[in-house]
Amino acid sequence: MELEIKQTDNGLVIPVKVVPGSSRSRIAALLGGSLKINISAAPEKGKANKQIVKFLANLLNHPKSAITIISGSHDPHKQILIADMTTQELLTHLKPFIG
Repeated sequence: MELEIKQTDNGLVIPVKVVPGSSRSRIAALLGGSLKINISAAPEKGKANKQIVKFLANLLNHPKSAITIISGSHDPHKQILIADMTTQELLTHLKPFIG
């Protein structure tokens, strides 16, 4: 199974399944074409959403302003837009975690 990456005019869109309230923030697995990410923040008042953006920015060495949750802000299944990054760059950063 591969990560489902959609190229749009605004950047790359990837599906993410977020598991909030985990013991630590990490990429857990590739799950049905989505990136499963454990986040230590609780799912309240947008804390988990803010942490997922910060986590991905740090992981991808990319500015937080270039990472946006475009759907699923109140759902564990989210669509994340990553601007100003190529598919190859994204896969290079994710390779240690998803093979």
